[in-house]
Amino acid sequence: METKLVKVDSENPERELLTEAAEILRKGGLVAFPTETVYGLGANGLDGDACKRIYEAKGRPSDNPLILTIGDISGLYPIVSRVTENAEKIIDAFWPGPITLVLPKADCVPSAVTGGLDTVAVRYPSNKIARELIKLAGIPVAAPSANSSGKPSPTRASHVAFDLDGKIDMIIDGGAADWGLESTILDVSEDKLVLLRPGAVTQEMIEKVVGPIDVDPAVYSKPSKDIVPKAPGMKYKHYSPSAKVILVSGPGDNVIRTINEKVREDEAKGLKVGIMATVQTENSYESGNVLVVGDRDKPETIGANLFKILRKFDFIGADVVYSEVFDEDGEGAAIMNRLNKAAGFNYIRC
Repeated sequence: METKLVKVDSENPERELLTEAAEILRKGGLVAFPTETVYGLGANGLDGDACKRIYEAKGRPSDNPLILTIGDISGLYPIVSRVTENAEKIIDAFWPGPITLVLPKADCVPSAVTGGLDTVAVRYPSNKIARELIKLAGIPVAAPSANSSGKPSPTRASHVAFDLDGKIDMIIDGGAADWGLESTILDVSEDKLVLLRPGAVTQEMIEKVVGPIDVDPAVYSKPSKDIVPKAPGMKYKHYSPSAKVILVSGPGDNVIRTINEKVREDEAKGLKVGIMATVQTENSYESGNVLVVGDRDKPETIGANLFKILRKFDFIGADVVYSEVFDEDGEGAAIMNRLNKAAGFNYIRC
């Protein structure tokens, strides 16, 4: 299959360029497109066979649910059977935007989308290209991240092409994603709300709207192999480069000293070693391939760059990567959730 690449203006999407992509989606094809979080891999969300092609292209486990994206709020009601009062409050506060809601599904939603569950995850993105494409297609669009399963999510069209060129019909290049980490996922199917995946809409922001919420244990700890995931990213190792990723936690001076020691040991064995550092620490390391992920005082920069930096370690051929860790307050919860998944919860504590 030849994958067509189309560049689209992110601020003023050219309707004529998106019309072809919308037609591909209607006919059961696969189109990668930008959102404000990461690039998504789109298929007709009401066509079970089309959704199965997503799993095939990504190499994705079939019990890992997909997210349905909608182009306007009216697209929600045909695909869910009930919208709770708390769900309405979240919708009013945060849609369109980087938050996905898990709701009871309507009968029209195929099991290929939900992994056999009676709930469906729905998102209304704020990205102009995504919204215009979905509206032109006239269908809800199933859209997990547009990467090979388990690899760092794509924040640029070039990342999508690296993973999926020749496996999908089209890639829409709308520039770099703004946030750089996947959406928050919140289960609003019952009276008690549960955070399933942290993101740009933080737990603190949500609780200002609806009061205290629960947090699924899989957010911060290694999940059981028997878990039935209600949302993407809960069960399997994700976001990982080919290199072994090791997180190093403790007081700052201890972290730097420990990483320097480990790098010396690994390089003596002939390994190529990567270090994920911040602007505060980039000059603290004696050797290794140091890549700066962002500014510790500006966590939004770390979120925007995390997947790009993880992919760069693949590009330079790192065998092992040591990473500093970050505070889990606010946006840091999403950063550490992705880093924990990338490392498979592999820590050195010092």
